[in-house]
Amino acid sequence: MSNFTSISTFLLWEFSEQRELHFFLFLAMYLATIMGNLLIIVAVALDHHLHTPMYFFLTNLAMADIGSVSVLIPKSMVNILMNSRFISYSGCVAQVFFYFFFAASDLSLLTVMAHDRYVAICNPLQYETIMHRGACIQMATIGWILSLLYAIVHTSGTFANTFCSNAVDQFFCEIPKLLKLSCSEIYLVEVGLLLLSCIIVLGCFIFIIVTYMQIFSTVLRIPSVHGQKKALSTCLPHLTVVSILIFSAVIANARPPTNASSALDIALAVIYTVIPPMLNPFIYSMRNKDIKIALLKLLDHSSKTLCRGL
Repeated sequence: MSNFTSISTFLLWEFSEQRELHFFLFLAMYLATIMGNLLIIVAVALDHHLHTPMYFFLTNLAMADIGSVSVLIPKSMVNILMNSRFISYSGCVAQVFFYFFFAASDLSLLTVMAHDRYVAICNPLQYETIMHRGACIQMATIGWILSLLYAIVHTSGTFANTFCSNAVDQFFCEIPKLLKLSCSEIYLVEVGLLLLSCIIVLGCFIFIIVTYMQIFSTVLRIPSVHGQKKALSTCLPHLTVVSILIFSAVIANARPPTNASSALDIALAVIYTVIPPMLNPFIYSMRNKDIKIALLKLLDHSSKTLCRGL
């Protein structure tokens, strides 16, 4: 194979058939994700009743979700409109870096949110002492910083490789697809890093599962049924979001091991990259009375402002 050590562009998956349908599907998912998460951010920011640790972390989660889809979807929509497959080398580097940054932030925030629910239900008398404003900011900051380092390591490990081809069989620069293009042994380093990442992700999921086992054990000891329902209602949205993330991760690893991408391969990639960020705000808004009230206030205020303007 010829050595493409100085390639300037990569070729992504070509949406040669039903381009309009793919464009509008991507557009609908992107707008739903952006609008849903923006509503969560604005509602929490404007309603002082929501200035609590749980909603502070939820706001950070919404920002991470907006970032993760914005890294991938707009470029795909532009390529579909332009009937193009090209992404620059630097653009591919940026996609890998920012996607890993926001995805890792997502996982770290969900892990911290599980700890927040544990303290709120299992240790309520010390909740304000443990989960004070400074501690919440510190935990969120540590999560973002670790995610930044995580993204730097994976991006460096991926693009330290020498690529013998520039045809990426995916709609974005996905690391496993990029590693298949490598013609040097350096790719084994990134493979090792990916395996280490799987262990870290598994560790986070185990932490969340163990945390919820303790939460359920505490909830079952609450004497009143109303108290049990109230405690569980604060956990249900987070537990649902985590379940979707685990499901999408399983789906991602269940893709057929083929050299070339297929429509199924693309669909499965969409499931783990786009669906969780799109569903998260709807899950939190549908299952949370405080968020519903804040959103209704926001929409009522917006409609009154619009009527005054007219």
